[in-house]
Amino acid sequence: MTLRADTPRATADVRRFTPLQRWTHRTTAALMGICVVTAACLYIPQLAELVGRRALVVTLHQWAGLALPVPVLAGLASRAFRADLGRLNRFGPHDRTWLRAALHRDKRHASRPAAKFNAGQKLYAAWIAGATLVMLATGLMMWFTHLTPLLWRTSATFVHDWLALTIGIVLAGHIGMALADPESRRGMRTGRVSREWAQQEHPLWRP
Repeated sequence: MTLRADTPRATADVRRFTPLQRWTHRTTAALMGICVVTAACLYIPQLAELVGRRALVVTLHQWAGLALPVPVLAGLASRAFRADLGRLNRFGPHDRTWLRAALHRDKRHASRPAAKFNAGQKLYAAWIAGATLVMLATGLMMWFTHLTPLLWRTSATFVHDWLALTIGIVLAGHIGMALADPESRRGMRTGRVSREWAQQEHPLWRP
């Protein structure tokens, strides 16, 4: 018995993300990058002196932050994007197993079962989504000063500044992990990953 010519090879690529999903990720990343860079220019004196034009930096920061939810809202038009949001929002027994292995620094693939997204990616997605909403709310309080009492604005400034620092640290970790996984980056860049990588890193995922 011979294999048909159109039978997919075991090592063939599989589709991980659609073009709209990749656009949503890239656009969100670009807006978040603008927010982080402009925030650094506003709060670090050396950068503020180097860049100058504080009013322009403030305007870029405000509008980039206001636009942050737009790519995700546009992505909701995609059935694949909505399905991935559902996957990110579900936490199963295998995710708890993955987290225990991560906490014990157990890097064996067999001890870290994952579907399309692993537990770390799910926690990151939930945290960054919540942090973005808090940053948007506190930023609006700081922008439209006449809408809220002074105590609210003072509290909003405190939360906004410290949460911004936390976001910067978490984003650095996210980028570092992405740099350490070329195949994962290829999946976000081209939409496709090798079947071997999918079976090794996400054994419960059925593309």
